[in-house]
Amino acid sequence: MTESDSTPSIPAAKRRKFLVVADGTAESEIAIHFASLRAKHTNGVVTLLAILAPPDANGQWLGVQNIMREEARTEAEAVLHKLAAHVNEYAGILPELVIREGRLADELLKFIDEDKDVAILVLAAGTGKDGPGPLVSLTGSGGFRIPVTVVPGVLTEEAIQALA
Repeated sequence: MTESDSTPSIPAAKRRKFLVVADGTAESEIAIHFASLRAKHTNGVVTLLAILAPPDANGQWLGVQNIMREEARTEAEAVLHKLAAHVNEYAGILPELVIREGRLADELLKFIDEDKDVAILVLAAGTGKDGPGPLVSLTGSGGFRIPVTVVPGVLTEEAIQALA
């Protein structure tokens, strides 16, 4: 019997989802790798969430705002599809892709509240002088209804594979 034969077939909607905010940083790539391997090893699902900042309500005409919003969405879709191909190549799974618009922390919390299958938020801590990052800092406030896994942003590929 192969490993895949011994793993029960669980519908994707009932599998544990590992949520990663895909923001284009090097740290988010580490979080994606960790979440992808954890999902693979536990028969889970990876959800990649892109959150677009809302356009400046005071600075632009409505037509320009709509064009900027559409361009940002198109770019986010392209990035998510590229990341999805990478996750598939890396871990052999197809992630769920989600795009939201609004303030980062607000939209993240709303998404977690709306999708009851999201079981774990995976973040990687920033390594720069600005600290671990706004989402990692937010974890200390206890605002999440789910566990949060914070992986160091300096993990090597070997360390990720050993931990996941």
